Amino acid sequence: MTRIRVATYNIHKGVQGLGPNRRLEIHNLGLAVEQFDADIVCLQEVRKIHNRGATYFEHWPQQPQADYLAPEGYHAVYRTNAVTRHGEHGNAMLSRWPVLGHQHEDMSDHRFEQRGLLHAEVEVDGHHIHVVVVHLGLIRGSRVRQMAQLARYIARDIPQHDPVIVAGDFNDWGAILTRPMATVGLHAGGLPQTSTFPARLPIVQFDHVFVRGMTPLSHHVPRGRIWWRMSDHLPLIAEFELMDQHG
Repeated sequence: MTRIRVATYNIHKGVQGLGPNRRLEIHNLGLAVEQFDADIVCLQEVRKIHNRGATYFEHWPQQPQADYLAPEGYHAVYRTNAVTRHGEHGNAMLSRWPVLGHQHEDMSDHRFEQRGLLHAEVEVDGHHIHVVVVHLGLIRGSRVRQMAQLARYIARDIPQHDPVIVAGDFNDWGAILTRPMATVGLHAGGLPQTSTFPARLPIVQFDHVFVRGMTPLSHHVPRGRIWWRMSDHLPLIAEFELMDQHG
């Protein structure tokens, strides 16, 4: 059986702090991603370009953040969710395996929040696995509509019997997530909730991994000062076993 290790992490655009106390954390995040030793890394709030940040920070990477964070040998996929005055940011996926293709769908519910999903297809030991990276809105009503849209997207664009991973920052922890996912065969596997936000003193789980065609084995959240210094979220790391599609 094939084991799959997945990490999801909102990296807060690689910068922490406010005003003159802002600090660049993208280099530490690169080390953290390597430590995950994950086959699939799903990232949110990833910068492609940001002219102000590149000017303010002396050591701002020359590469887009998705490419910078990808460990050696990994494939990086990025799609923009939001275009701002000084640049753009969105979702990214880093894969240890070949990427067969990818696409994006706008999930913006109102003009004040630009949101989207990234859908990539990877090949794992001859299996095609679909990975969907999401970052949902701050308003509950928006999340309800975005989850319905996500379920429609999976039903429409992903073959019914293909394995699927949906991961990201859902900004929610309740039934408005699990019910729509169940309609398209996805689940979190009954693993206990593990708080990921806010990173300094986590009290809720905003970051989730849902799967179809896989058996959940375990998940955990790294703790400690080094982690809450890098982002306002903690990463969630989960392991799964790919089910025999011919069984």
